[in-house]
Amino acid sequence: MNTSVSNAARVLAAGLRALLVLTVVTGIVYPLAVTGVAQVLFPGKANGSEVEADGKVVGSSLIGQQYNLPLKDGQETPEPDLKWFQGRPANGLGTNSVNTQYKLILSGATNRSADNAELVQWVKQAKAAVVKDNSVPGHPVRPTDVPADAVTSSGSGLDPDISPQYADLQVRRVAEKNGLPAERVQKLVDAHTASRTLGFIGEPRVNVLELNIALRELAAAR
Repeated sequence: MNTSVSNAARVLAAGLRALLVLTVVTGIVYPLAVTGVAQVLFPGKANGSEVEADGKVVGSSLIGQQYNLPLKDGQETPEPDLKWFQGRPANGLGTNSVNTQYKLILSGATNRSADNAELVQWVKQAKAAVVKDNSVPGHPVRPTDVPADAVTSSGSGLDPDISPQYADLQVRRVAEKNGLPAERVQKLVDAHTASRTLGFIGEPRVNVLELNIALRELAAAR
């Protein structure tokens, strides 16, 4: 009986020592080491890929955000502020997303099939809004001009990028709203278009936050 108790005590003590050591190694030493290495090698990415403007952090290059007008009395859904480039539908050009406010806690997609009647209706409404908002005198937007990312949300609902096609479609509207030549705004889009990673991974893309920061600087300098 005493031997059994003694053996159990030794096993328990060994288990507690292992728990303590592993807690220190994996819960303190390893996280601190990884954090230290990350801060030395790529501090920007380690800190959340923060984007600054006028000396203060205005967002992350990895997370989309809204560019909407303030809500009016009695209004539930904000309207897009058309002087800015708009991102994917989560920011007000439609509601075909679980995440309509770019809230991190709501990251996710609708998981509806392509022939889902409700999703089809959302896409039609979003396309109509894109056509209406981006048509300017002398340069109407046709429904066939609207790319898929302009009317569908991403899998996460947090996509910070849009396709160059969607950015190009918005150029004349943005130029008109800001009193800028369309050619200068187009050059801004071209300058902020990133190519495929390593030349073959993914698709060309435009980061909306970074583009709008450059747009504000261009508008302020005119």
